[in-house]
Amino acid sequence: MTFLEELQKQRWDDHRYYHHNRINQFLHLLSASCFLISYGLVFFHPAAAALVGWLLAMTLRQTGHFFFEPKTYDEVNKASHDLLGLLFPATDLVGFISNTALIWLFIGLGAVVFRTLHLFKLMGVQSGLVWMTKILTDPFHDIKIYQKAPYYILKGEMYDTMEDWYDDMPFEQRA
Repeated sequence: MTFLEELQKQRWDDHRYYHHNRINQFLHLLSASCFLISYGLVFFHPAAAALVGWLLAMTLRQTGHFFFEPKTYDEVNKASHDLLGLLFPATDLVGFISNTALIWLFIGLGAVVFRTLHLFKLMGVQSGLVWMTKILTDPFHDIKIYQKAPYYILKGEMYDTMEDWYDDMPFEQRA
């Protein structure tokens, strides 16, 4: 398949699977218009371009999918809406919340693995493993070092001077 043929196929697949509802299509039209404005803004006001793109265009686009798009494309396209067969379709609010939480868990774990592998390539295996260990143990470490924060807030000390932290560091690591 040529580049343009594959592009046409992917566009058709996207349309036939995820854009049946006319309200969703209209929201995509509005979203696309916002993206074009964002493309123009990027040269003059990059921050505004990002806000228009992410807050306006993406919100419109995803609202259409979330609220208006039916799941009937399963029958129309003889495809499954199942998530790799790992989750059972939710039949109530508790099931929906449970499935959503499991998806978030998989995404979070995937992100940690991806970043760890990325650091292997950039900085070496040890740096990647150190970062992963830091991320996974941060909750324990944060409790250890921040347990007195409420006490200091009540005393009116809103900022940590970092002196205790600095004093505990080995001399060669001090900046």
